[in-house]
Amino acid sequence: MDQALRLALAQFDFPVGDVAGNTRRIVEAIAEARDRHGADLVLFPELAVCGYPPEDLLLRPSFLAACEEALDEIAAAARGIVAVVGHPQAAGAVVYNAASVLRAGRIEHTYRKRELPNYAVFDERRYFARGGASPCVFEVKGVPLGLVICEDLWHADPLAQTAAAGAELVVVPNASPFERDKAAERDALLERRAREAGAAIAYLNLIGGQDELVFDGGACLVDADGSVHPSAQAFAPHWLVADYHPGARRFHRTLWPEEQDESRESLAYRAVVTGIRDYVRKNGFQSVLLGLSGGIDSALTLVMAVDALGADHVTAVRLPSRYTSDLSNDLAAEQAAALGVRLETLPIEAPFQGFLAALGPLFAGRAPDLTEENLQSRCRGALLMALSNKFGHLLLTTGNKSEYAVGYATIYGDMCGGFAPLKDLYKTEVYALSRWRNAISPAIPEAVIARAPSAELREHQTDQDSLPPYELLDAILHAYVDEERSREEIVAQGFDAATVERVARLVKLSEWKRRQSAPGPKVSRRAFGRERRYPITSGWC
Repeated sequence: MDQALRLALAQFDFPVGDVAGNTRRIVEAIAEARDRHGADLVLFPELAVCGYPPEDLLLRPSFLAACEEALDEIAAAARGIVAVVGHPQAAGAVVYNAASVLRAGRIEHTYRKRELPNYAVFDERRYFARGGASPCVFEVKGVPLGLVICEDLWHADPLAQTAAAGAELVVVPNASPFERDKAAERDALLERRAREAGAAIAYLNLIGGQDELVFDGGACLVDADGSVHPSAQAFAPHWLVADYHPGARRFHRTLWPEEQDESRESLAYRAVVTGIRDYVRKNGFQSVLLGLSGGIDSALTLVMAVDALGADHVTAVRLPSRYTSDLSNDLAAEQAAALGVRLETLPIEAPFQGFLAALGPLFAGRAPDLTEENLQSRCRGALLMALSNKFGHLLLTTGNKSEYAVGYATIYGDMCGGFAPLKDLYKTEVYALSRWRNAISPAIPEAVIARAPSAELREHQTDQDSLPPYELLDAILHAYVDEERSREEIVAQGFDAATVERVARLVKLSEWKRRQSAPGPKVSRRAFGRERRYPITSGWC
């Protein structure tokens, strides 16, 4: 019987810029993998030393020097086990996205990433030089292993050449952000690559939130015949341990918590909760604040915040206007009480009247219009920001992707806030996630889900007074924003031409608002923010 090779995969969070903390975590993890799990090799995610993506920190020589010193410290701790650790490597005037094989207290090999992604959220060519074509192959317990990094796996040559150089097992450290439906695409790719190369693959991904990005983990093992093992539990830190049998070129999982719910709603919900938790904590906040209106968006934001941080770290504020219904106030109170969240009430009539009085001489002779509606929203924004400043809460804004897309949000009003949890969820998705969360345990009053959405800034107002029905709006937006379809292509799908034209025009006109909006966690393939960078001033329609 062949002698098994034990691998430990460190599916953990390595925060961006925390070089000292990450170094300490890696050193401790090396010892734990060796002494507790009996591993022969321990694998860490892509750029674990500095976190991903470090962005313009890579332009600072002092940062690169700190990473180099950290790698030396980590290498000195790699005794009695082989460690593969991701890090930036400065070489003269260029920097590489690298991973090093550490053994017996020294750096034995360094592999430089060959394929540098420069699409969607990635701009690695801004920072890194491309590595050479020489494969990295090394032995552990007589088993030839190879090493490639993240994007290399999405191209055929790096893995094929590594296998041709003798590797029968290839380890792949990744920092691959979450997006819907990506797991199935990744598994199909892993199966194909293993079959093409005749090599087994150990795939490890980062977890945690980093600004707009969320990393889901979801580590995976693939036998050399292309058999894909169940993914590790997503959005959760875990030691993952497996034995590789070189004779059969197969894995046996010994410590491997499996993902139990890969539904779109489950993964998206957990992605947003992870994004909230890590954005709040990594930026030094202990608590959050949000306006609770009795509507669906703030209701979902509230329960997500509670799931992320605990009820004791969340404060909700009702900000009723002259147009706020008793039902809205009652539903907000009902949900806050059910979740154990502190609820405050600040009516906005007094500051609203103050603004009207101040503006009265200049507004004389002009009928009330959208201006007065926006003033109410801006009263709310000013009050919430004051509470944030005074008590140190991070203010969560509650707008969704549908609203951000067409500008159905008030700049310096309901767009006030430091983080926007629903920014990449269309309104129909907000409803779907709310129903999914309620199926686990009641968290949002059913009346909130059932009622027609409204900003309540004038008498008898509903969103559909100003917008197409959300089912229609979101379908057009998905085609126009997420799929980059032209107006003509969308109309050819059966949508009304005038409605498509109107929606597209609103998207263009709202670009300036989105440029000033708070960051929010990416869950789709085409999120507003770093992934979709359109000019504000543009002659293209």
